[in-house]
Amino acid sequence: MRVVIVSGIWPPDPGGPASHAPALADFLADRGHHVEVVTTADSEPSARSYPVWWAERRSLFRHLRAAALVRSAAQGSDVVYATSMIRRATAGASAARKPLVVKLVSDEAFERATRSGRYTGTLDEFQSTGGLRTRFLRSTRTAALKRARHIFCPSAYLRDVALRWGLEPDRVTVLVNPAPSVPSLPAREELRRELELDGNALVFAGRLGRQKAVDVLLTALADVDGVSLIVAGDGPERGALERRVSELGLDGRVRFLGSVPRETVLRLFRAGDASVLPSAWENFPHTVVEALAVGCPVIASAVGGVPEVVRDGENGLLVAPGDASALGDAISRFFADPGLRERLSGAASGSVAGYSEDAVFAAIEGELERAAGR
Repeated sequence: MRVVIVSGIWPPDPGGPASHAPALADFLADRGHHVEVVTTADSEPSARSYPVWWAERRSLFRHLRAAALVRSAAQGSDVVYATSMIRRATAGASAARKPLVVKLVSDEAFERATRSGRYTGTLDEFQSTGGLRTRFLRSTRTAALKRARHIFCPSAYLRDVALRWGLEPDRVTVLVNPAPSVPSLPAREELRRELELDGNALVFAGRLGRQKAVDVLLTALADVDGVSLIVAGDGPERGALERRVSELGLDGRVRFLGSVPRETVLRLFRAGDASVLPSAWENFPHTVVEALAVGCPVIASAVGGVPEVVRDGENGLLVAPGDASALGDAISRFFADPGLRERLSGAASGSVAGYSEDAVFAAIEGELERAAGR
């Protein structure tokens, strides 16, 4: 089978699609399939065993360029798989007359509206609000998805949202984000020395955008003594967040690492006491599964699909989104109660034992083969 994988981000970018797309590409290539990738990037991606075609992210014509790259690659393929850039993937696949399978990781119309600052509400509220431009984005999003032979959603929450768009229920199924294949890691204390983690330490990993609400985390941290924070990731909010650190008197307690490789993220999770995800909204974030897979409990907002994997009091703690006081209380409770911390840490890896990459990727492979007529 010849597969084109489309992803708007790619290593070293942080974020779920940048983890999922190369892991799936490697899996399919190892299974003997011919793989090509289309992505966007700021500079040429590192070489892989398969072609990685890219559109310059700063170009005014990046959308047209990406669609053209999908079309070109799809002409020699059997099927196109998109984990983002759904409109461009649909345009390219349609032009090449090839079937399309989608992993829906978010509502792209919502993400574009929030990134531009035109919208500041929740994903659920977005579905029934907005002006002409917003309605146009929603309609083109839905039209693109209706072209897909099959759509995977990582959470029941997102599937429920997508079905409100008029998609056919039997073509939309839930397939969780896989837990990573955990590499051999040094002992936790050795990792803490290597990564310079002292005392009580939290780890955040992800794109620094409004969705992640890291400003709420910083506000919460200012009211909790003796806890440091490591931030792995980059994005448009980084400058404002660094200024906020100074305003809150958190200098020396918060360290920004920028974009780091996936293995470094796993090492940080293994070395940290807990992963923290204060998002205003989420689907089913990869970082939650990655943290739990290496034995790191999660303190997170109870939004979207997060409660489907983080169970309050079992493998993590959940709080209401946007509530810095509640988040601070949860962090304080976590570090003040050694028994709670030990219990959550002990249950972390086992709670995602059924989310193996092989099982999840084999399900995607099977759907791609069906779409390709194999």
